Amino acid sequence: MRHTRMDLKTACLLVLSILAVFYTLYFAASIILPMILALVVNLLLSAPMRFLHLKMKLPKPLAALILILGVFGVVGAIGTAISVPAAGWIERAPEAMNALGERLAFLRGPIHLLNTASERIENFMTIAGSHLDHTTAKAGSDDTNHIVMSAAPASGGLDSFGSSLLLGTRAFVGQFFTMILMLFFLLAQGDSLLRRFVEIMPTFADKRRTVQIAYQIERNVSLYLATITIINSLVGLANMLQCWLLGMPNPLLWGVMAFLLNYIPIIGPMMGITIYFLVGLFTFPSILQATLPPAIYLCIHLTEGETITPMVLARRFTLNPVLVMGSLMFWDWLWGIGGAFLSVPLLAVFKIICDHVDILTPIGHIVGGPTRGANAAPLFTPDMIDEDDSQPPGK
Repeated sequence: MRHTRMDLKTACLLVLSILAVFYTLYFAASIILPMILALVVNLLLSAPMRFLHLKMKLPKPLAALILILGVFGVVGAIGTAISVPAAGWIERAPEAMNALGERLAFLRGPIHLLNTASERIENFMTIAGSHLDHTTAKAGSDDTNHIVMSAAPASGGLDSFGSSLLLGTRAFVGQFFTMILMLFFLLAQGDSLLRRFVEIMPTFADKRRTVQIAYQIERNVSLYLATITIINSLVGLANMLQCWLLGMPNPLLWGVMAFLLNYIPIIGPMMGITIYFLVGLFTFPSILQATLPPAIYLCIHLTEGETITPMVLARRFTLNPVLVMGSLMFWDWLWGIGGAFLSVPLLAVFKIICDHVDILTPIGHIVGGPTRGANAAPLFTPDMIDEDDSQPPGK
C-alpha cells in the first residue's frame, strides 16, 4: 500500500468488498457471533486446557468436556440464583413505573417546557417552508410526547415487551448452545486446525510469522480476559456488599449485573449507575437516599477504571482510548451486547495482526495506546519478540 498507487477501480472494489464483509457480519450474526464468542472463550480457557492435558495427562476431549461442564455449571448456577429475583422485578414493572412517575413528578415542568419549545421550533420550521415533511415530524413529536409524559406503559406495551423478552431469551439460548458446541471442538481440536493452517504457508518465514501471531493473540487476549474477569468479579462483590449494607433488595442480582456490565467499557458502568438509581428510587423513601447506591457504584468504578485496571494492564495491553470507544460503538451497533463485549478483544487481535504484517505496521502503531512517560511499555514486551524481527513502529 505504501509503494503502489491505487487506481479508482481498485479503490471502489476495496470499498465494496469491505461493505460486503460488514453486511455479511450483520445479517449472519446469529451464526457468526457464537463462533467468535467461542474463539474468545477458547483463548480464556487455553491455560486451564493446557494444564489438564499436559500436567494432568487427560485426553483432550475429556479435558474439553470438563471445562465445558465447568463453564456450563457456573453460568447455570448464576442464572438460577438471579432468575427468581429478576422475574420478581419484571412482574412488579407496572407498579414500579407508577412509583417512578410519582417520584419524578418534579421533572414534569421542565419536560413540558422542552416539549413546548420543540413544538414552537417545529411550527417555525413549517411556516418558514422547511423541506421536512410536516406529517412525519408531527408523528415523531406525538410519539416523543407519549413516551415522555406517560407514567406507566400500557398493557399492550407490556405484552409486547414480554413477547420480545421471550423471543430474545429463546435466541440467546440457541446461540449459547451453538457457542458451547463450537467451544468444545475448539478446545479438543483447535491445535490441529492451527497446525494444518501453518502447513499450507508457502515459506518458512510465513510459517514462523503465523505461529507468532497465534501465540501473541492467545497470550495477550487470554491474559486480558482473565485479568478483566478477576477485576470484574471484585467489582461485582463490592457492589453486592454495598447493596447488602444499604438494605437494597436482592443484592446478589445487582452484584451479578455490575459484574456483567463492567465487561462493556464506558457504556456498561453508565447503565449500571442508572439502574442503581432507579432501584434506589423504588427502595428508599427520599431521592437523596436513592442517590447513595449509584454514588458508591461510581466511586467503585472510578477506583477500578482509573487506578487498578491501568496499573495491572498498562504494561501489556494498551490501546488507543479513542479507537476503543469507536470499536465499542461500532460492534455494539453491529451485534448488540455480544458485539460490545467483543469490541476490545477484536481490536486487540487487529492490532496484533497489524504489528506482524509489514504493510499494516503503521496502522498497528496508530491503534496502540498512549505512552505513559519514558518508562511506557508497548503491547508486547521486548523479551516476547526475537531480535531478528522487525522493530516496533516508531523505532
